[in-house]
Amino acid sequence: MIRTLPILFAVIALIALPAFVVAAEPEDEIRALVVEFNDAYLQNELDKYFDFYADDATLWFNSGRSTLASYRDGWYKLIDSGGGVRKNTISDIRIQMSPSGDAAIATYQVEVQTEYPGNRLNSQQAHETDVWFKTAAGWRVSHVHYTSGNGEE
Repeated sequence: MIRTLPILFAVIALIALPAFVVAAEPEDEIRALVVEFNDAYLQNELDKYFDFYADDATLWFNSGRSTLASYRDGWYKLIDSGGGVRKNTISDIRIQMSPSGDAAIATYQVEVQTEYPGNRLNSQQAHETDVWFKTAAGWRVSHVHYTSGNGEE
């Protein structure tokens, strides 16, 4: 019995251990995803960037609503022509979680510089809102609303 007592305590400790492990707050998880999402955009890693989106995502820019397919096609054409994002700095990130924890809204400010063919640079100050839904495949961006201060995309 004396030998089994330490084993019994070890088993109880292992069973109880998950109760003491503090999981990351959902807001922290979304904040990390927002940073990773924006870093893929900055690095022009289009496959990684577009993997963050839900297949049925809606996108709203200064010019109006866009489909994910149209947005994706435009970015691949830009990268193929030698253009791309040169700067993407985000700040003032705020996260709101749904009561059930399966949806989140991320709002932030962004400073973007994009290069277009002919070495033309476009700099923007913008506000972005991303709506994230937790799916079977993980968190996905279901909606983006991007508004730049200079009226361009």
